[in-house]
Amino acid sequence: MPVTPAADVRPVEAVPDGVSPGVLGPAVDALRRQDPELAEILVAEVQRQADGLQLIAAENFTSPAVLTALGSPLANKYAEGYPGARHHGGCELVDMAERIAVDRATALFGAEHANVQAHSGSSAVLAAYAALLRPGDTVLAMGLPHGGHLTHGSPANFSGRWFEFIGYGVDAESGLIDYEQIRTLARTHRPKAIVCGSISYPRHPDYAAFREIADDVGAYLIADAAHPIGLVAGGAAPSPVPHADVVCATTHKVLRGPRGGLLLCGADLAERIDRAVFPFTQGGAQMHTIAAKAVAFGEAATPGFTAYAHRVVANARVLAAALADEGLAVTTGGTDTHLVIADPTPLGLDARSARGRLAAAGLVLDTCALPHGDVRGLRLGTAAVTTQGMGEAEMARIAALFKAALREDGGGGGEHAVRADVRDLVRRFPPYPPSATLR
Repeated sequence: MPVTPAADVRPVEAVPDGVSPGVLGPAVDALRRQDPELAEILVAEVQRQADGLQLIAAENFTSPAVLTALGSPLANKYAEGYPGARHHGGCELVDMAERIAVDRATALFGAEHANVQAHSGSSAVLAAYAALLRPGDTVLAMGLPHGGHLTHGSPANFSGRWFEFIGYGVDAESGLIDYEQIRTLARTHRPKAIVCGSISYPRHPDYAAFREIADDVGAYLIADAAHPIGLVAGGAAPSPVPHADVVCATTHKVLRGPRGGLLLCGADLAERIDRAVFPFTQGGAQMHTIAAKAVAFGEAATPGFTAYAHRVVANARVLAAALADEGLAVTTGGTDTHLVIADPTPLGLDARSARGRLAAAGLVLDTCALPHGDVRGLRLGTAAVTTQGMGEAEMARIAALFKAALREDGGGGGEHAVRADVRDLVRRFPPYPPSATLR
């Protein structure tokens, strides 16, 4: 009997203190007998996730079905290579699982080829670079202060050590991507590849414009769609697949699958991408994770997920507007995605101090670079709270809780009063109700 994805679970009444870690089911009892120290950490983490507002933009709650695949005996199987061409025996069944994952991914995103073995988003980007570039090649990507990822040229990352990165940015006034600047930089530096994608850009990239610029200078176009790919799956964001040579993505975040990576490309690059993943950058595939990806792709192909993806965006827009009304400076004036980037400076706080106050009140989020000076802002997302069943009314309430947590006096009753209000809110929307156990 199929398990209802977490996003489709209706809110329930308040859950009492000491809530049972229902999603772990009987498995936690077996772990308690074998390793009680680790069992208590798992139980505590389940309770932590259910006890606060999880607003980290890169996080979500997977369905119990995804968790079941992750914790399955498929984790025991070594499977270097690809279906039908493994370096180990006994891969007949895991071959079936990987073929299902590939077929579901190509159908979901309209791609000619999918590689589902990448261990993470960074691994996927590394494989794309390995397939298309040589060390020393020039790459044009969003600069890190403007929202670029570590794999977009950070000197602490392989990308910044092996390739010559040129950073593009956003317009200082609007916060929007400056496509004329990108065109000028591309014609000046003649990069071998152009990367479009960001960890903190809340608007949709113009993939067609990037394609035109790449063609103008004879560059590959790599779309790093780790953040929006779940919205793409649900039809709530434009797809980079028709425009990019390679699309790199993650399977968690809005897509609501296991933590892992994904690459999409045309048939002409399929062999190069596959060989860049294995044997060039990775060894044995994690077959339990690949099976969990297949489950997530299947869930993302349903009408329920389409509705969910659109609710994620609607919630983000309401939250962005409400935060602006509460006095925070929201970059680009709003959002088209699950991301909201807000500067707490107008409230008299820097981002790190604000994050600490919010965490103490049970509102968990990140900071990120802002594209003006050496300033950081707050980065939050609506994927997880939408999975829990929260809607626009709850987004307005979250913004009010933000303001109360960030007020100089702690909101009259201090951070403890805000923490109690947060707990009251989240207990009406448990990520895993007691009935949602692993099967």
